[in-house]
Amino acid sequence: MDGMNIIAERYVHLVLALGQHDPDYVDAFYGPAEWKTQAEKEKRSLDAIGADAAELSATLAKTPNGGDEMLKLRREYLQKQISALAARVRLLKGEKLKFDDESRALYDAVAPIFPDSHFIQIIVQLEAKIPGNGPLWDRYENWRKPFVIPREKLDAVFQLAIKECRARTLAHIALLPNESFTVEYVTNKPWGGYNWFKGNFHSVIQVNTDLPIFVDRAVDLAAHEGYPGHHVYNSLLEKNMVRDRGWVEFSVYALFSPQSLVAEGTANFGREVAFPTKTERIKFEKEVLFPAAGIDASRADEYYAVQDLLKDLTYAGNEAARRLINGEIDESAAVQWLQKYAVMEPARAQQRVKFIKRYRSYVINYNLGEDMVKRYIEKRSGADPEKRWSEFARLLSSPRLPRGLQN
Repeated sequence: MDGMNIIAERYVHLVLALGQHDPDYVDAFYGPAEWKTQAEKEKRSLDAIGADAAELSATLAKTPNGGDEMLKLRREYLQKQISALAARVRLLKGEKLKFDDESRALYDAVAPIFPDSHFIQIIVQLEAKIPGNGPLWDRYENWRKPFVIPREKLDAVFQLAIKECRARTLAHIALLPNESFTVEYVTNKPWGGYNWFKGNFHSVIQVNTDLPIFVDRAVDLAAHEGYPGHHVYNSLLEKNMVRDRGWVEFSVYALFSPQSLVAEGTANFGREVAFPTKTERIKFEKEVLFPAAGIDASRADEYYAVQDLLKDLTYAGNEAARRLINGEIDESAAVQWLQKYAVMEPARAQQRVKFIKRYRSYVINYNLGEDMVKRYIEKRSGADPEKRWSEFARLLSSPRLPRGLQN
């Protein structure tokens, strides 16, 4: 076994060991089952894991740096992932970091800071589209009620969205014939959807039904969690990295690591890759999803004009998280801030604050990740949709991390 493979194997053992202290840390593992059993039996201390991570980092620094681009990316991947693991150990031991310092340590990226005035400009435009009295979040909730997917039609609508996203993905990306996923509907979670990758090209996708699910979320979730998002990303890594190259470090996915910025960024941008134009997406939804959900499609264009403006408010969630984690505001102030600047009704704002409390600076991976992936792909593909798909597939099949997206 060469030096890099030995380091990779030790890294996997460290991730599994840290997972014993942090139930969210190991997002996926499909390597040898006995490695997981070993981690459970040994239950190594945080101090021992931290010391091993430092030693492994030093060993990697001394390993000769050569080979093609993929080998260089592999080395950088291991270096950044081990560094993030060491930072997570320090946080679990009680070290306190400010929001931006934490995101830099865990995800190797820092989200831009926006002043309140940035969000107010967008809110003024929304006010004009949803006139009336009372807070904007309340008017918005009433305005969009007709676009809720009835609970009994949710699975039918979601399956249609998955079918379309899968067909669009398979037209450009070769997936293995045995790839599959199952969908489960769950409650009492701090997130809207989650992909649990099980290995052997199989995922379990969970959709949280705590809050009403609106018609635009069907494609969002199908693309983000499934095709060409997380399910495809994990399947391509399993095929290209683990099986073809024997790079065992990709058989484990450490959630609080730079890999997550690429994973969430590609999953979010995947919606745009699958539906290159808004017209194309709205046409599909009007003709297929709206009727399946029993929703009047005549207001679809009006609905999506408002959704576009709301997408421009996405960084408001980061600001709430930054202020909450930095101790500038408390939980109730964060809920109120999200109601005002992210136009969230109280229950949704409370769910988001629960997410922030649990996952902290992870929130940057969705919007900053999407923006970084979009810039990286479009710089290489221009306006050519075919080229966009091929660049997207190449990124999903590589060890490239946030720093590599800036090239």
